[in-house]
Amino acid sequence: MTQAPTYNPQSGILITGSAGFIGSTFTEMIMERYPDLDVYAVDALTYAGFRENLPALEVAEESRSGKYKFFTCDIADPNCLKEIFTNYQIDTVINFAAETHVDRSLARPDVFFHTNVIGAACLLNVAREHQVRRFIQISTDEVYGSTPEGIEFDEAAPLKPSSPYAASKAGADMAVLSYVHSHNFPALIVRGANNYGPRQYPEKIIPFFISRALDGKTLPLYGDGQNERDWIHVTDFCRGIITALEKGAEGEIYNIGADNHIVNLDLAKRIITELNSQETEIEFVADRPGHDKRYRINTAKIRALGFGAQVEFHSGFAETVRWYIESQDRLQLIPTWDRDTFC
Repeated sequence: MTQAPTYNPQSGILITGSAGFIGSTFTEMIMERYPDLDVYAVDALTYAGFRENLPALEVAEESRSGKYKFFTCDIADPNCLKEIFTNYQIDTVINFAAETHVDRSLARPDVFFHTNVIGAACLLNVAREHQVRRFIQISTDEVYGSTPEGIEFDEAAPLKPSSPYAASKAGADMAVLSYVHSHNFPALIVRGANNYGPRQYPEKIIPFFISRALDGKTLPLYGDGQNERDWIHVTDFCRGIITALEKGAEGEIYNIGADNHIVNLDLAKRIITELNSQETEIEFVADRPGHDKRYRINTAKIRALGFGAQVEFHSGFAETVRWYIESQDRLQLIPTWDRDTFC
């Protein structure tokens, strides 16, 4: 038996990182699910955040009774946050705002700790001061580190982050849990598997390889290409977050994945096949420092609340490839350096 909803946002929801890949998808879904709810979208609009991800929401507002407002704001800026919380009724916060790319974190860890740790702590402070009723921190399965073969990490597994990115997300998780225990703050954490789908910035492996294949370039694979990830469609991940929002318990952590375990070499081959790109070649390159071999998480806890992935990987992957084929004009907005450097 699945658990009935125990929480509903009422006065207003603040969604940080709303112009990014996952944040924009979640914002769309929450506006549809709660047409009477005031939605406040926040994003610093750094390199991976695009207002182009959100214009449909402004149109959708016309068919909703709830307000929709967008704010350009760095979550590490307390004055900016306080102004929003003071002027608008907010009882729910979802924190997507983060720097997320492992390669970038190796080059500029300071940027990651600024946003992912200092920013999260700043948001926690302001949200606590304004007595929000629910706070959800969006985390990652990478905080657990590489998963030994034959093992799945549940939410009680120790954290062993391998990269500055993963360490910064683990730091934010610890900050959230400290507020739960010290201040009885109504927060919970979700840790997601690798997301894929339309609108993802092409530094991540799926859109990166698609964009390179469309440009007739090689697909550079780290090491032997046998690093394994669990892939979940972005809409499924957002459904999992909504499940945690409505049915999750304060102070708890929920893993969200889809059990689509695929090694990077097979992923690259799928892209070549889907594009029917016979001229595209795979190039093996020097491995990334500290590259985790595999991620596997146990999702029984979120499934007990009624969540289950709905998007079958083959169809979701094909849809994603088609979106990038049809959106090459947007890919051209991405600096060539980004499209050629990260994988």
